[in-house]
Amino acid sequence: MATIDLVDALSDRFSGEVIVPGQPGYDERRRVFNAMADRRPAVIARCADAPDVAAAVGFARDRGLVVAVRCGGHSVAGLGTCDGGVLIDLGGLKSIAVDPEARTATAGGGVLWGEFDAATQAHGLHVPGGRVTTTGLGGFTTGGGYGWTSCAYGLACDNLASVEVVLADGSIVRASEDEHAELFWGVRGGGGNFGVVTEFEFRLHPLGPTVLAGMTMFPVERATEVLRGWRDWADAAPDELSTAFVVLNAPPEPFVPAELRGGPVVAVPALHVGPPGAGAGVMRPLRDLGPAVDLIAPMPYTAFQAMLDPSAPPGFRSYWRGEYLRELGDAAIDTFLTHAVDLAVSGAPLSQAVIFRIGQGVAAVPDGATAFSHRDAAYLFHPISVWSDPGEDERLITANRAFAAAMRPFGTGAAYLNFTPEADRVRDAFGEEKYARLVAIKDAYDPGNLFRLNQNIRPSVPAATAVV
Repeated sequence: MATIDLVDALSDRFSGEVIVPGQPGYDERRRVFNAMADRRPAVIARCADAPDVAAAVGFARDRGLVVAVRCGGHSVAGLGTCDGGVLIDLGGLKSIAVDPEARTATAGGGVLWGEFDAATQAHGLHVPGGRVTTTGLGGFTTGGGYGWTSCAYGLACDNLASVEVVLADGSIVRASEDEHAELFWGVRGGGGNFGVVTEFEFRLHPLGPTVLAGMTMFPVERATEVLRGWRDWADAAPDELSTAFVVLNAPPEPFVPAELRGGPVVAVPALHVGPPGAGAGVMRPLRDLGPAVDLIAPMPYTAFQAMLDPSAPPGFRSYWRGEYLRELGDAAIDTFLTHAVDLAVSGAPLSQAVIFRIGQGVAAVPDGATAFSHRDAAYLFHPISVWSDPGEDERLITANRAFAAAMRPFGTGAAYLNFTPEADRVRDAFGEEKYARLVAIKDAYDPGNLFRLNQNIRPSVPAATAVV
């Protein structure tokens, strides 16, 4: 079908904006966070509301076109865009409504975490959210969603009260514990496999607007000592401590001693999830390690949430992994540091290697309560390769995979799909029993696999036999 025909066919039932190749805004709207995903959809449907999403879904389904769904565009696998299909852009669904008395908030499927945090923090409330403010609510939450405060309050998906979903047949439903309960179970960890979430309703928790948080930094020569000390501190700390260990290249900023700038260093970000005056004792063991840089201080929660933004700029080529660790023994520490320092000096200065302390807020939710799995891990290992030269793709991806393989003996064997580009890790993320349940939900709600540009759960039954 000619481009003009595509535009006319969709525009007749669409209140948002339809963009095709050659029109203003097309190149901007088709780009996603990872520059390796340089794709050209036939149509970009920038939706204004849920009926627009339903119209775009029906348009693609009826013409046999592939569907991509974009909120923040942060999928490391580049799943928020496509070649030759329909890109459903949720960027127009920006509504946010906070009920401070009920401690709930509803947000449209196009809201970014920085926008959501600003709205909820106006009332001293929050929900565990993305650690980069330009991350979209959608993929982050439906994939589970580890945030800085997950140590105390669980995953983003654990704090959902309901969702509005556009299904493959174009119908719009509300899913909760009481309506479409199996769909609600699957959406909490099963990603975008079952429909397009156009509205989220979250339960909120008090925090901020000021928290005790920040970052410390150490010379890389002290890495083994500091990581072992950090592990001992994290293992013994209360769940109000959120922290990570990072090997990265120090930025050329005035707060960094001149001798450390531009070279590999150890950084430890930390947040006390509670009143700022109650966190000094929790932070003391970190400060007793004697950091070269100590930026731990009372600060706005929104500022801490934005702290990693400079290290995650869009438009670069990226390859990440997300692997779980049962514990962090000395052998795991030695293996991690060997590869982490190599990653930092790889010639890709924005690359970094992270270990997040998970905390018991995640494990406190019963494993069977949601599709999200493997809640018993102590740590999340996250190597991040970021570069600009396409000629470096093979070298840097191979090195990152080797890093993940070297850490696998210390892991659980499971993957965190929000950080994982490989499709062959999907079963690993859920286990066989949960995967079978997810397939049954897929059979019911998307038997034709219209929503397949995701960490895909493939249906097993013909479309004609499925019943929603």
